[in-house]
Amino acid sequence: MSCGDHHDTDCSQVLAAVYSFLDGEISDGDRHVIRVHLDECSPCLRQFGIEQEVKALVARCCGSDRAPDTLRIKIMTRIQQVRVEIAQVEYRVD
Repeated sequence: MSCGDHHDTDCSQVLAAVYSFLDGEISDGDRHVIRVHLDECSPCLRQFGIEQEVKALVARCCGSDRAPDTLRIKIMTRIQQVRVEIAQVEYRVD
């Protein structure tokens, strides 16, 4: 995914690291880079918000901060499929 604007960090790199960001599994430096990108890129911020909500929903449903590995794999696979579908639609529109 790309919003079409130039950023120091590519949108696809930011979105690939969203769950690590949400889980606090990245360095402070990487956290800062992602935060700066999200502050200036509304499409990524919107996607970040969706993934943040998914994480919160899983936490509520599963009773913990971490989903079972099988569910996590299914969700991550589906999110990647949707990203590919969105990229294909965006490519055809442009």
